Amino acid sequence: MIRVLIADDHTLVRDGLRHILESAHGFEVTGEAADSAGALTLVRTHDAEVILLDLSMPGRSGLDMIKQIKDEKPALRILVLTMHAEEQYAVRAFKSGASGYLTKESAAAELVAAVTKIAVGGVYVSLTMAEKFALNLNAPQTALPHQQLSDREFDVFKRLVAGVSISEIANQLCVSSKTVSTYKTRVMEKLQISTEAALIRYAIKHRLFEDEPDL
Repeated sequence: MIRVLIADDHTLVRDGLRHILESAHGFEVTGEAADSAGALTLVRTHDAEVILLDLSMPGRSGLDMIKQIKDEKPALRILVLTMHAEEQYAVRAFKSGASGYLTKESAAAELVAAVTKIAVGGVYVSLTMAEKFALNLNAPQTALPHQQLSDREFDVFKRLVAGVSISEIANQLCVSSKTVSTYKTRVMEKLQISTEAALIRYAIKHRLFEDEPDL
């Protein structure tokens, strides 16, 4: 029996994931959480082999959560389940310690296969994402400016492009507005951009944050 934790801020999504796993048999959902703080409590108080982790829950960024979970429970395997189909998110998630990356548009059978594989020590990535990785192998190796951003800077960049205000970002990430402003300044310096409009143009040009869900 593979024990699974679910961390997602949408009740319907959690219910759907639980139903898929329990209908497949061989899985037991031992706990659920709706935000990053709840997810950490879940990890600390429940034993499991796998956690399904949404990248866009209220509170700390998903990438920060991956690192924290791996620090506290190294043996717990993390399957990122998200709306972000962009390769940049997947690369950062794996570097942070994730064992699998799946978009929420994936079929139920793929979810079951992914959980099963990473529970026994494997790594899972969807066919579409694997193709993107393969194509990138033949791309020029010169890093683009946004690839030089830290995970937190990248997260703030994403939220700015989505039109979220400094104060709202601060509230979402549980930091001060001054801290967010500092991250914003670093992002603009690294991208060599001077206005928020230019940030949006940069994101569009490089096809970042496409089909972005509401934050």
